[in-house]
Amino acid sequence: MPRDARATRASLLRAGARLFAEQGIDAARTRDIVALAGQANDSAVTYHFGSRQGLLAAILRAGVARMEPARARDLADLDGTDLDALVAAIVRPLADEARSEEGRDFLRIVAQVAGLAGVRRHALPEPVAGTALARQLDLLEKHLTARLPEPVALERMAALIAFLTAALADRTAQSAPLLPHDAYTAELTAMLAAALRAPTPWPA
Repeated sequence: MPRDARATRASLLRAGARLFAEQGIDAARTRDIVALAGQANDSAVTYHFGSRQGLLAAILRAGVARMEPARARDLADLDGTDLDALVAAIVRPLADEARSEEGRDFLRIVAQVAGLAGVRRHALPEPVAGTALARQLDLLEKHLTARLPEPVALERMAALIAFLTAALADRTAQSAPLLPHDAYTAELTAMLAAALRAPTPWPA
């Protein structure tokens, strides 16, 4: 790809992430994304990404790819028996996205699509399927189904994803967070692990 085309694509990715995060993935207008990217042609998104949905998918892929090295390193130390370690490995790379402006936009977008994670149906979406994150989720599912009925385990995993993404998106909007980053990440990890350990309140 020529350098100018790479630069245009990068500008569209950044502008799309900003407006999808600020205005919502359904409300942000393609023409505003193109204008923010400094492009004059309204068809730039279609040319580089095929469609508006293609731009969103590319933004999600880029975010997943940023986290992949950390997740791959963590996998080497995970055997699936330590729930706290599993939850920490899932939480930490996503929480670390809050350290950059690009990452904070990504977190606000992820919270909007968390309901499409597909864990209940064993159908992870394309940006996640085949990644280290997918392997982490597989280890978590095996850990949970060793003591819980599968439907309960899957519902808890879906709730974990929903709570995690919503909590991190909310943190990006705080101008003066009560806890520093590392303390907040540890607190969030502890809460999620405790929720996964909760007894089932009805006969399975």
